[in-house]
Amino acid sequence: MMETLEGAELCFPQLLNTSCRKPKPPDSETMIIYILMSLVSLLTVALNLLVIISISHFRQLHTPTNLLLLSLAVSDLLVGLLLMPGRIFIGGCWFLGDLLCTLFYFVDFILTSTSVGNMVLISVDRYVAICDPLCYSTKITQKRVKICVCLCWLCSVFYNSLILNDNLRQPGRYNSCYGECVAVINYIAGSVDLILTFIGPITVIIVLYMRVFVVAVSQARAMRPHIVSVTLQPSGTGTAKKSELKAARTLGVVIVVFLICLFPYYYPSLTGQDTLITASALVFEIWLFNFNSCLNPVIYAFFYPWFRKAIKHIVSLQILKPDSYYLTYQENSILEV
Repeated sequence: MMETLEGAELCFPQLLNTSCRKPKPPDSETMIIYILMSLVSLLTVALNLLVIISISHFRQLHTPTNLLLLSLAVSDLLVGLLLMPGRIFIGGCWFLGDLLCTLFYFVDFILTSTSVGNMVLISVDRYVAICDPLCYSTKITQKRVKICVCLCWLCSVFYNSLILNDNLRQPGRYNSCYGECVAVINYIAGSVDLILTFIGPITVIIVLYMRVFVVAVSQARAMRPHIVSVTLQPSGTGTAKKSELKAARTLGVVIVVFLICLFPYYYPSLTGQDTLITASALVFEIWLFNFNSCLNPVIYAFFYPWFRKAIKHIVSLQILKPDSYYLTYQENSILEV
């Protein structure tokens, strides 16, 4: 009788000595947390899917910058579609085997690194657009952007295969019992990951923003003596400059949010500890990390009129009409981030 009761509390009752114990049934507070996580997952999928449909459907949005946003939205969509539900429904017991456990983390790391790479590419794109606008069309072409996006994904796969080398060679080596799904990044690999995925990209982005800020201030000072003459000029140039600076400011907000979401995860590497990653849903650092995938499209939807206009067309099913590939846009602004 005692063995039966003890077996009922195990993930694998047939393995009494080596099986992990099942977590306690969730209380009301835990259920609320799981419901909120499920809503975040659905919202992440819905918003990123809207970004993907908007950029893919409307030909006016087929720009180099929006191709980078499309790549970012794809990685964020996969986070909401695969990783978030996986952490929610797995619970405290992993029944899919050690190999799928390792692949789960491998996909997680790939999507994360790709998101960082896409943000770096977007910041470079905005830097060229604002600081060297006359050469933008020759330096930033769709062909080059497509090559950069493909390299970003391929490099992410190769890089994370090295970071998770120990876990990939021997799946489940860090599990303490059957039914557990953990991965451990040692201090050396964690330090390399910290530099290449966090400190390095953020440093590049901050340097680019400092340059953009200097250019913006110098342009404002140069235009100050000519305010009267500017009011007599067509509004197209001023609108374009305003749109470019608005894009840079919005990207800055995205990066700040990204920093806030990533810092708790990388804190162990900063303190010289090994990073222990678990598939459990109730891990604040990992969920805050993944929550960034939900915030990115929210920021785009809030700041950019073209996205709100595209959403109206999608929700009202106007995209099903013939010749719906062009937005009827009334404002004189650039349909580009």
